[in-house]
Amino acid sequence: MAEHGQKLRLGALIALVVGSMIGGGIFSLPQNMAERAEVGAVLIGWGITAVGMLMLALVFQNLANRKPALDSGVYAYAKAGFGDYMGFSSAWGYWISAWLGNVGYFVLLFSTLGYYFPVFGQGNTPLAIGCASLLLWAVHFLVLRGIKEAAFINQVTTVAKVVPLVMFIVIAAVAFKADIFTQDIWGAGNPGLGSVLQQVRHMMLVTVFVFIGIEGASVYSGRAERRADVGRATVLGFLGVLALLVLVNVLSLGVMSQGELAGLQNPSLAAVLEHLVGRWGALLISLGLAVSLLGALLSWALLCAEILYATARDATMPRFLKKENANGVPVNALWMTNLMIQLFLLITLVSAGTYNSLIYLASSMILVPYLWSAAYAVLLAVRGETYEGLAAVRQRDLLIAAVALLYAIWLLYAGGLKYLLLSALLYAPGVILFAKAKREQGQPLFTGWEKLIFAAVLVGAGLAAYGLYSGVLAL
Repeated sequence: MAEHGQKLRLGALIALVVGSMIGGGIFSLPQNMAERAEVGAVLIGWGITAVGMLMLALVFQNLANRKPALDSGVYAYAKAGFGDYMGFSSAWGYWISAWLGNVGYFVLLFSTLGYYFPVFGQGNTPLAIGCASLLLWAVHFLVLRGIKEAAFINQVTTVAKVVPLVMFIVIAAVAFKADIFTQDIWGAGNPGLGSVLQQVRHMMLVTVFVFIGIEGASVYSGRAERRADVGRATVLGFLGVLALLVLVNVLSLGVMSQGELAGLQNPSLAAVLEHLVGRWGALLISLGLAVSLLGALLSWALLCAEILYATARDATMPRFLKKENANGVPVNALWMTNLMIQLFLLITLVSAGTYNSLIYLASSMILVPYLWSAAYAVLLAVRGETYEGLAAVRQRDLLIAAVALLYAIWLLYAGGLKYLLLSALLYAPGVILFAKAKREQGQPLFTGWEKLIFAAVLVGAGLAAYGLYSGVLAL
């Protein structure tokens, strides 16, 4: 949609990456991690995450530079490497992950307000859902005003929400106590956590959720003022957010014990700062969380609409999703996204699912798009495509892509069978839109091997549906 002149500079692209990644996850990180792992496993897990996510960031950077014609990142790479259905599935999974995360953000926002106004409860009372719905449609109509205007507001909220996080890091660093940090490094005193390997596995989906958005600049590559800024924004945004996440998590483990942190109500960062400085600390973090969530809601509204628009633009999704308004905003894609968010907000009124359940499911939905992006980078390097006369660069990029691919496979394993099956249940209905798009082009629905992939998705969806019905599976 560059014809509308809404080009994004490096600062705006970095803000989109940072704004997308820093949502509600970091404010709940102390409890989320402590519930699953002790200090030693946390450090190992962050080490794996830092390497794996850095490799993914470099994959997105390399692909942005080597395949400049492929706009919209995650979806475009899967389609170019593995065909229409995998491209569609990557876009579909990415889109679902994005709006599921937004549902979780709304619940967390009003759960935080419930700390001060009990009528909001855990974020799923009728009043909380009503207010969340009003906020949802306020964001909707703001985005309809134009991508550039919304991106500017996102830059402002990104700066505003980083300030309380930096304040927390400074205060926690001063209060840090080594004896608390080293009290039970491997969790020997808490058998319920399991082995170190189990602890590392169990914390993996949390780390994925807090890094979702790392591909944000790639999604907007078609809007970048300079193509090279896409890769720079991805890596710079990743490194900045990684530093914030690790410091918040590790310093928390040095001011309260694992058991104390695990028992906190989210957003747990507020309770940790209240423990250190009193009531005003909780208020500061709550305000920071509110700003953070508003910025993240805006970022993800933009990303959701953009990914549907991009897939419709090249006929992978039905053409009605590429309709734009006078401001160049993909209006039908935005409506479809926010109607799904509204539906799931209403479902939270009667669902036993929690904020954590929503973020785990959102994380599992994005694993497949990440995997196919890494696999495409491996494919390019193995074939030597775009690497003519660049043998050393090719070997380097092959190593980066291979590590990123192994990390994506590890995440699928770490997430476990439950979320893999639930993901299949959400992937399966997407075939309706895929079939509509194929019919509009007069093309057959599947190629030979795509039929096998879809059959596997259907089997997984059937098992998930039976598991939910029988009670074996639950959100």
